[in-house]
Amino acid sequence: MRSRTLSLAGSTLAAAVVASALLPVATAGAAASTPKVTKATKDAFGRVADNVLTDRTAVLLGSKAARKSLKPTGGVTLSAGQKKAEDGKLSALKGTKSRLASLGEAYTSADTKVTVDGAKVKGKKATVEVTETTTLKYKKIRGDEPASTGFDAHHVLTFTAQANGTWQLTAMRSTDGGAPRINEPVAAPADAKLSRTPMAVIQAPKAATTPNPVAKPKTLTGGAYDYKAMATYTEKYWKNYNPAYRKYNAAGGDCTNYLSQGLLAGGWKQISTVTPEEYDTWYYASNGTADAWIGVNEWSWFTQTAKRTTALANVYQMDVGDVLQVDFNKDGSKDHSMMTTYRSSSGVPYLTYHDADTYRRSVASIIASYPTANYYAYRT
Repeated sequence: MRSRTLSLAGSTLAAAVVASALLPVATAGAAASTPKVTKATKDAFGRVADNVLTDRTAVLLGSKAARKSLKPTGGVTLSAGQKKAEDGKLSALKGTKSRLASLGEAYTSADTKVTVDGAKVKGKKATVEVTETTTLKYKKIRGDEPASTGFDAHHVLTFTAQANGTWQLTAMRSTDGGAPRINEPVAAPADAKLSRTPMAVIQAPKAATTPNPVAKPKTLTGGAYDYKAMATYTEKYWKNYNPAYRKYNAAGGDCTNYLSQGLLAGGWKQISTVTPEEYDTWYYASNGTADAWIGVNEWSWFTQTAKRTTALANVYQMDVGDVLQVDFNKDGSKDHSMMTTYRSSSGVPYLTYHDADTYRRSVASIIASYPTANYYAYRT
């Protein structure tokens, strides 16, 4: 496990890493043989991933520290193509930082840890899977921000062995779905085509994203639903999944499955009786799960048609227990579901969700990452 801690104070970058010499190709004179990944090589791969991800987060802090990823790490470097790709990401993240500033958000420090989950070699290529755990501390601009936000993300890196016995990072991609991490600007995802067209369902209207709308407060406890219980459940299992439920990360994403769990914890009742209407059930069972329990669009159709939710005109009107959905590429099919688990006294909702597993990310941060997306806000 490697850790990078960034701070605006003096733009320092402290690292706790295992320093070890790297012999990229395990045996001398092995140019003609398949290169092997040794323990030292694997450690260097992890440190390169750590450096790349730390550089991305540093842009959000406004750090002036030199880019770590440009320096050879244990004999491993970035290829020219990968350096160009990272240049583009860092440039895009400067735009994210500017949009965050305009929405009244900034960070004072960040900590990134990278764990190597596995490494495989085939020919001259090494494929390395890593988990990134990043925490950012909110700057107290309004004074009512939570302490921090954080996420777990998963990446696959490709390293290519060079003729001189060294390795180069030649490709890197995220394997998580859902909303992009704040330190990863990405292109809008392609939507899977809907398997069927809904019949008599109500389509949710788009929500505005301008700050400071007319407030829509609600009672969090003592009513039909316990919204604090929803938030407590969602913040408890954002990182360590509840083993009582199946995971859907590899089957299109776990975001709405997780959202449904939180709603159930707050008092939503399951419906398993089928009627002639489509998307009329919402349930989780050992032998099956309703489409509306796990599907982003199906959840919206069910909750709007069954009047489980009402649409909010503005995303900043969301309170604890309310839901945000996003259509990243504006093709009419929603891509991601998130629950509001904290609302600051100045009116900023903070969301917690799966894919990638994220804790208390502000709605401003999501809008800054996808300023042209369509947003849908629901009062639960």
